[in-house]
Amino acid sequence: MFKKLVKASLFAAAATVALWPAMVAAPAAAQDGDNIDITIGWVPPDITGVFKTATNFFELAAADANKNGFNVKVLTKSPTSPTAFAEQVSIIEDMIQRKVDLIAVSPAEVATVKPALIRATEAGIPVVIVNLLEPIDGVNVSSYIGFDNTQGAEVSAYAVADYFGGPGVLGSGDKVDVQPDTYLDLKFWQGLAAKLSDEDKAKIKARGAIIEGVAGGFFSTARLNGFREVLKQFPGIEIVGGTCAGDWNREKGTRCAEDILQANPDNLDFIWAASNEMGLGAMLVAGSQGRLETTKDGANIGDKKVAIFTNDVTPESVDRIAEGKMIAETTHGFADWGWFGTKFAVELACGLEVPKTFDIRPRTVYETNARNFYPEPKLEAIDWKTIRANCKKAN
Repeated sequence: MFKKLVKASLFAAAATVALWPAMVAAPAAAQDGDNIDITIGWVPPDITGVFKTATNFFELAAADANKNGFNVKVLTKSPTSPTAFAEQVSIIEDMIQRKVDLIAVSPAEVATVKPALIRATEAGIPVVIVNLLEPIDGVNVSSYIGFDNTQGAEVSAYAVADYFGGPGVLGSGDKVDVQPDTYLDLKFWQGLAAKLSDEDKAKIKARGAIIEGVAGGFFSTARLNGFREVLKQFPGIEIVGGTCAGDWNREKGTRCAEDILQANPDNLDFIWAASNEMGLGAMLVAGSQGRLETTKDGANIGDKKVAIFTNDVTPESVDRIAEGKMIAETTHGFADWGWFGTKFAVELACGLEVPKTFDIRPRTVYETNARNFYPEPKLEAIDWKTIRANCKKAN
């Protein structure tokens, strides 16, 4: 599979780097003929959906490394649900006791895991945070791999505005001529919106509902704020009712969608779900009721059909987008999380420098460009031979 991977300019790391913690003395390098043993403790908030995708790419990158002088093992363990915060802390503590070479964590909630992360770094275990760019105060994190959650939701809001009459690549508005590999990120959408007058923006009309994640949580709040902030520019886009908390879960997202559709039998144009597990649930409910808008329908406002927009992007959701069953989704780069998470973990275990932040800029996935993302995402090839040659770790 990875023979087909091409080095893309889509992925760029910030210049600032973090060194292996100074408290850990770098051991003598392994002999040239040895495979270097490295164990990565990977602690996602669950192991379904987006995190299954990230986990797959942690393991694929490890397999790639193991062809080039390494013996990398990815030890994955998650709590029973994304809201089992104490369980995630216990798992991190267990990784510390196991003396893994590095711990990669996607926090279910930042404040909850912070003390455990401090204990990991005090034990000399480097920490990589996945799914977050905002620094965690008081924790010596070696690298952050992720995206700005607020910006991710802003991209989704612009896609909604596009579909219901704005300029872009979706729906009924003026079409912009773009190539399939055009990076439809926040800068792209802001540039289009800047060309619209207030009168033009007011002509874009739709009624929608929101399914958020964990009510009051860091990630859910950031996404809600970003989505709502963009919609302030478009007074004709109305959000009906309060948000329904789906806890990032498909089953709960399904129940939210059922309640939303029941409360709005005639005049709902879209649902935005803050994650694709919840969005896929909403898609299934709307489809079962004959109310699912597809890309073939073309924003037929008033026909009782409901368009689904969401965030994340996994192989499953790409299939649904390619089929026209979801209008658009904002990608957060889950394949990148695992691919570069393993790369940075190995480099840190080897006593090498890694980027302090690795920003995966959110961008829009829709029917035309969906296959750029899965089943074979474009990822930068990793030069494992050079990493192995420079590795300072001894077995």
